[in-house]
Order: sequence, then C-alpha cells, then structure tokens
Amino acid sequence: MKVGFIDYFLDEWHANNYPKLFADASDGEVVVGSAYGMIASPRTGMTSEQWCENFGVKHAATIEQVIEENDCLVVLSPDNPEMHPELCKLPLASGKRTYIDKTFACSRKEAEEIFANAEAHNTPCFSSSALRFANEVKAADKNGIDFISSRGPGVFPIYAIHQVEPIVTLMGSEVRRVMSIGTARTPGLLIDFKDGRRATMNTYESGAFNMQIKYTDNRLAVIPDCSDYFANFIVDLIDFFRTGDVKVNHAETIAIMGILEKGRMALEDPEHWYEI
Repeated sequence: MKVGFIDYFLDEWHANNYPKLFADASDGEVVVGSAYGMIASPRTGMTSEQWCENFGVKHAATIEQVIEENDCLVVLSPDNPEMHPELCKLPLASGKRTYIDKTFACSRKEAEEIFANAEAHNTPCFSSSALRFANEVKAADKNGIDFISSRGPGVFPIYAIHQVEPIVTLMGSEVRRVMSIGTARTPGLLIDFKDGRRATMNTYESGAFNMQIKYTDNRLAVIPDCSDYFANFIVDLIDFFRTGDVKVNHAETIAIMGILEKGRMALEDPEHWYEI
C-alpha cells in the first residue's frame, strides 16, 4: 500500500519519522510511494528532492502527481496549519483516504470549509493529535465527567492541541466559550461546555501530559502520564488506510479548532469569556 506525502516542506519531524513508523507497524506493507514539498525547509534548507533522495522516496513535482501515484494520502505541514486549506484542496477532492496532520486548521470556520470539501467529494478523512490515542485516554470512562484539570509541556501555539484533543475526546464537542486563566509565562484556559461542565488546561515548558478527571458521582481518576500515544496513533492510522474507518468525528475536530482559535484570542485578553 502506497501512501503519498503532501507537505509545506518535507524536512520536519513527522515526515522524517512516519516512513519507518508505517513500515514497522505494518510489517512493510505500508510504504511512502512519493512525496511533494511546496518549498525547501526554512529551517535546514533541505529541498524536497534532497529529502526524497535521503529517504528513498520518489519525488513528485505536483500535488496531482502524489494523488495519482498513491493509494492513500497524508497532508502534513504540522506546524503550519495556515497552509492546510491550500494543501488539502485537491487531496480532499480525490476520494482517496486522507489523513491531515495536526493542527488541522486556524479557525472553526476554516475547519468547516475543509471538511465540506471532503464531504462534497466523499473523501474519507480525519485529523488528530496523537494524544487522543494514549492508553490512558482510550481507557478513561467518558460517562459522568464533571470536570477535567489538564496540564502539559510545550509552547501554546504548537502544543495546546495535545491537551485540548483529549479533553474534547472525553467530554464531547458541545463547547460554549473559553477564558484565559494563566499568565504570560504559563498560558492556561478555562473551557466551558454547554451543559455546565468545565475543563482547565495549563501549558508548561516541560513535564508530562497529565490530567485529573472528576465525575458527578465524586469519583476521581488521575492520569499521571500519557503512554504509547504515538505508537497507538500509527496503528489506528494504518487501520484507516486499510479499511477507511474514520477514527475521529469531524464535529470534535471542528470544536477543537474553535477552542484553539478563541483560546489564542483569550490569551491576549485574560479573564474575559470568548464565545465559540
């Protein structure tokens, strides 16, 4: 099974690691057939042609070529979601199973428009942070959650999704508004759901992804760390390539993009609600 890569620039962590992860998790069945990068890496200067030579992958001069030559597609650009509307346009009109790397879009409206293109052409697709697939998140009881307190490492613009994704996975997509409750050095959000349930998230520079989950019957579940999320994600992604079983409901991804969009606004205006 050939998977085609479509990226803003190819020399980035996901593109560099997915080929081996795919091959290892599928016993060599899933391989990268060809790859397209719009520009040379602004970080290292590596061109798309050089990346393809280094990884033994056929270089594609156009997105159309990648679509034609491969069974399934991956739109990457994980740190440049502003490029996803352009990079996704043709893949999501192709009818071929397509995964779009995190972060999916820059706004809720943009997310809705990208998915509308896929739905108009019956293209199976999804997007997700790998944290959704952590052992602990998959095993957590979703019923009767009243409140979640989450924290994790990294800078907010890139890593906030890794906390918001599990929160929405467990609590659903019916979000109402967000408020900034952190500081400039330690950004944090209060997420308010339409039925009165809430979650908080704080972004630290280091440490583990962890959370506490409080239930309406006073149970408390503590997740001190999230394990095996990337390995589990790759297994589920390969299953999507094989079966077409979409792993994430589009409504959840749209809600997540809304939280992140309004969350960025809220960080500039602390302690005020931003409606989603």
